Amino acid sequence: MPRGVSSKGTLPQFVFYFLRLGTFGFGGPIALAELGWLSQDDYTEGLAFSQLSPGPLAAQLAMYLGWVRHGNWGATFAGTFFILPSFLMVLGIAALYLHYGSLSSIQSIFYGVGAAVVAILARSAYKLTRTTLKTDYLLWVLFTVSAIATAWTKSEIIWLFVLCGGVAMIVKTRLPAAATALFPAGLAWLTTGVHGPATLSTDFGLFVFFLKAGAFVFGSGLAIVPFLYGGLVLQSHWLTERQFLDAVAVAMITPGPVVITAGFIGYLVAGPVGAALAALAVFAPPYFIVLIAAPLYRRFTKNLYVNAFVKGVTAAAVGAITGAVFILGSRTLIDGNSLLIASASLGILSLTKRIPEPVLILMAGLVGLLLLRGVH
Repeated sequence: MPRGVSSKGTLPQFVFYFLRLGTFGFGGPIALAELGWLSQDDYTEGLAFSQLSPGPLAAQLAMYLGWVRHGNWGATFAGTFFILPSFLMVLGIAALYLHYGSLSSIQSIFYGVGAAVVAILARSAYKLTRTTLKTDYLLWVLFTVSAIATAWTKSEIIWLFVLCGGVAMIVKTRLPAAATALFPAGLAWLTTGVHGPATLSTDFGLFVFFLKAGAFVFGSGLAIVPFLYGGLVLQSHWLTERQFLDAVAVAMITPGPVVITAGFIGYLVAGPVGAALAALAVFAPPYFIVLIAAPLYRRFTKNLYVNAFVKGVTAAAVGAITGAVFILGSRTLIDGNSLLIASASLGILSLTKRIPEPVLILMAGLVGLLLLRGVH
């Protein structure tokens, strides 16, 4: 049993807790320490491990905490039941979006939603910048380089993350003390996306792409946004910019990890099979990283080199998120109405914490519907 914890927190209790967290999105993993199921040190070390390791942070943290208390089965069940509710939700939303997304009313809603998403991303980037960089000049330099590189290339540069981590490690360790229509005939609907039935090569390419996303993207779940944009919109052309932003919005209005957008994107590209492949691929790397690396990590949590490297990588990840705000904002905030919605959303986020982000996004969608209907 982990140090300093109660005898409660059985495997079924863990499963039910993460199922509830994945369904309703309240509480958070830190509540496990407050319940006495884990120690505060276990949570802190798990958070640092998830920041250091590639892959979606929230899901990996759930897997790590499950592993700490109940071993491999704990990691498996905690991760599965945390991810499953939001995956099923985005599966249903994707089916409706694929069928009804061309309607003017739906486009009007997502017009407002897109502006709010840009505001939320901007606010998240600001908060992450304050909490991770603080007054560390080296981290600010790495952050700036990553932000400019992301905005300029319109994609996330994986080797730049590793380079930033290496630079921080070298410098810091040298410094002192530092419906039926939805189901076409036969089984073709299982792989049918926005471009029609997907081929096996598309399915394979989708799986490999999200496998790389889960294996090489560091930091907050939002850090995956520029990587996905570069691969899905600019390189493979599987999604339009509008569809991509809508996918990010859907992930932000559903509980669970932001990276569950993989399921929505997979559905748009290759139907339900694509959704399953994308979700499986993006969460597989962090799962195996927990099983393989967590035991070793606990031996090196205080290592100066490890801590310096993760700080550099985190600075680069926050920079990439900031660059993504510029990319998406330049394509979404195209007129006075969208600028108004984004500004109002950012103002609300800055002035009050009482309005949850999903509610704000839905409100922005309603405003977008009213504004565009007034125009037409």
